[in-house]
Amino acid sequence: MTSPLPKVSKSQSATKEHTKFHSSSASSDNLDVNLLFLVIVLLVHVGEGQNAATDVKVGIVNDVGTAYSNMTLLCINMSLSEFYSSNPETRTRLVTTLVDSQNDVVIAAAAALDLITNKEVKAILGPWTSMQAQFMIEIGQKSQIPIVSQYFFRATYDDSSQVHAVKAIIKLFGWREVVPVYVDNTFGEGIMPHLTDALQEINVRIPYRTVISPNATDDEISVELLRMMTLPTRVFVVHIIEVLASRFFAKAKEIGMMKQGYVWILTNSITDGLNLMNETELDTIQGVLGVKTYVPRSEELEAFKSRWKNRFPLSDLSVYGLWAYDATTALAMAIEEAGTSNLTFVKTDAMRNMPGFQGLGVSQYGPKLLQTLSGVRFKGLAGDFRFTNRELQPLVFEIVNVNGHGGRTIGYWQKEHGLLKNLDQIKATTTTLSTWKDRLRPIIWPGDTTFIGVRTDDDFPQFVKVTTDPITNSTIFSGFCIDYFEAVIQAMPYDVSYDFFPVEDMDYETFVYQVYLGKYDAVVADATISANRSKYVEFSLPYTPSGVGLVVPVKDNVKRSSTIFLMPLTWGLCLLSLLSFFIIAIVVWVLEHRVNPDFDGPGKYQISTILWFSFSIMVFAPRERVLSFWARLVVIVWYFLVLVLTQSYTASLASLLTSQQLHPTVTNINTLLEKGQRVGHQSSSFILKRLRESGFSDANLVTYGSLEHCDELLSKEPARGGISAVFMEVPYVRVFLGQYCNKYKMVQTPFKVDGLGFVFPIGSPLVADVSRAILKVEESNKANQLESAWFKKIDESCPDPLTSPDPNPSESFRKLGIDSFWVLFVTAAIVCVTALGKCMFHFLKENPDERNLQGLWGRFLQPDRNSYINQVKTCQCSMKKQTMAFKVSTFSFNFPFFNSC
Repeated sequence: MTSPLPKVSKSQSATKEHTKFHSSSASSDNLDVNLLFLVIVLLVHVGEGQNAATDVKVGIVNDVGTAYSNMTLLCINMSLSEFYSSNPETRTRLVTTLVDSQNDVVIAAAAALDLITNKEVKAILGPWTSMQAQFMIEIGQKSQIPIVSQYFFRATYDDSSQVHAVKAIIKLFGWREVVPVYVDNTFGEGIMPHLTDALQEINVRIPYRTVISPNATDDEISVELLRMMTLPTRVFVVHIIEVLASRFFAKAKEIGMMKQGYVWILTNSITDGLNLMNETELDTIQGVLGVKTYVPRSEELEAFKSRWKNRFPLSDLSVYGLWAYDATTALAMAIEEAGTSNLTFVKTDAMRNMPGFQGLGVSQYGPKLLQTLSGVRFKGLAGDFRFTNRELQPLVFEIVNVNGHGGRTIGYWQKEHGLLKNLDQIKATTTTLSTWKDRLRPIIWPGDTTFIGVRTDDDFPQFVKVTTDPITNSTIFSGFCIDYFEAVIQAMPYDVSYDFFPVEDMDYETFVYQVYLGKYDAVVADATISANRSKYVEFSLPYTPSGVGLVVPVKDNVKRSSTIFLMPLTWGLCLLSLLSFFIIAIVVWVLEHRVNPDFDGPGKYQISTILWFSFSIMVFAPRERVLSFWARLVVIVWYFLVLVLTQSYTASLASLLTSQQLHPTVTNINTLLEKGQRVGHQSSSFILKRLRESGFSDANLVTYGSLEHCDELLSKEPARGGISAVFMEVPYVRVFLGQYCNKYKMVQTPFKVDGLGFVFPIGSPLVADVSRAILKVEESNKANQLESAWFKKIDESCPDPLTSPDPNPSESFRKLGIDSFWVLFVTAAIVCVTALGKCMFHFLKENPDERNLQGLWGRFLQPDRNSYINQVKTCQCSMKKQTMAFKVSTFSFNFPFFNSC
């Protein structure tokens, strides 16, 4: 028993399964698999109790010779030895009898029957495989006489308990489809109902299932893997035995499914035995995630490991050995507490002549031992040991990431709080954890480093720029495409290891084709998504705007001539305004002539006064006073109209003199085709192809490189080797117009393309996850930050051509017309007509007898002595005469002009 443990052979593929037992009355459909079970078969056929310690025979049904078997047997022996050495006062002693089940269900059942009938054992530990346990239960269920003497206790965790940890991992990363991979037997099928229900709770779809026969050949495994590879789902939950897993993952790695983009989640049937795997087996599962049974650290465990290494230095220890140790201790404690009284075994007359299981009787001791075993509680090597409904109940699972020589712990699953980096995280903090990096430590996923090609093109350094550090001589990659890709990787549901490699002097078509040839795993550059390229590579979703823009020069349509001051107003408004000046002047003269001496005098003087008064209003207040009410109302309205008119004219003229009115020289692609003009295009084959298909001849197509080269071509006349317009993709338009917005303008997007995208090989599992990550970046503020950083305007006066696509309006200069001021003119006309009407009405009323027009005109030219204005003036003049006369008499002066009042 102390010799080195033998290696596990392929023929012993079932030896790593661990059984799950139930009461004989339970249905076999409720069996769980691939766990270590403690099966206690209580039999009454023991001798009477003795005064000294009583030996109690215990049978062990095991697959002798396997690594798991040797380890568990050693742990059982150590458990009994250490229990009785530390408890010498016990009244019972367990004596073990080992039977080899030879990895066969029938032999296991026969061995158990032999132990009960011939070896007179009082309890049985084992068997260790689910098929063996199920076969024994089915024999009992088919017996004509029910066997009620069997009680089954599971000393390990139910497989279904770990599906909640698996569910938590899938939910955390947001995977929407998962494919279960399980072995085609009771062990594999037992977990499926629980896993399916758990995934349905988080709306995760199972598109199909992969079932592997326990006896599958390598070719059969390869066929299943190839089928999985052709289907879109890339997340797999694997629940198979360890020996089959080593062949399964070896084939998966061989055909290319153990690389980035594939996610493998293992159940504890594999991860609990990672320390028993050799380097070759571990190499096949590098990067996978796994749910592992959590064993808390304790002084007792460390001491046991130390004793184990001292006694068995060449043997490995797993959680199954710890469970075997604890289960044996629990059985010894339960039998000690139950005592040895009433160990009778009752058979009916019908049972006496029946062979095998059918001849077993009914134990009178069983219920008592059942009660004591159910109440056993102690701190075992694998944690707190206590049965709940005859099972151990897990509260914590460990989440591991296979890396290097074993599983690296990246977090824990706790029943109350879900996934946590550390078990000491308090509940209050768990509610704020949003991303997987908040709940798990860094993960190294399957596959080697992704080799990414980067095109070293300095034509558009805003997109991709490759420089060399003069100190370290290392290559530095920068630009919008590089930063955007790194932001996408940060948003991925898992870490992706990658290296950039510069590629020089290679056109885009050849560069993208290198991915198809397998030289690079991806391309991160300003590569446009096109139908032709998608025949041999796959693109992610576009991360830039789409389309090919037509950019043309602009010119100023405003002629800066000596008569530019006439341009702000239309001829109609000019004539109406001039006419209004005369009309207002005449209206004011009519209203003021008979009452205001400022509007009286010789004819020439009155005409000059009228014109002077009307036009002087535009610049300053006239010296002539307006006395009548209606004349003042007319002047007020006219003042307001002139104010609005002059201010509008001033603003329009200032805009005309200071602003450029830039207009495109070409408005669409049809104009270029009709005139046969030369155009420029980027060094992209798909743009050249589209231009040829549109009708451009090769003689009229010019390739440009950098922004400066494009500007140089557009600045020249076509007759001197220049071009009339250029075609460039919309992302480049943003950069070009950000620097030359005062000279050029995008007028059309004649061709549709899907923008820039990241390039991957056909069938790459990274495409879907990268595309989802692009959507996350686009919806966040990170995209805006990157655009501001790399597409910021070189000329600060240039607006963003995408957010402000028309900084130079193509609409011609709009002159001020009558339509802008008609309300004011109509208002002035109404006031004038009303005032004139009232004046004429009173004048005619004062002269009812005069019917001759000449006579009326003569009277109109005379002052209105009846007007209250003249009456007030006469009164004022009389008072002034009296005052002045008094002063003159006093000082003996004589001023003749005082008599002119």
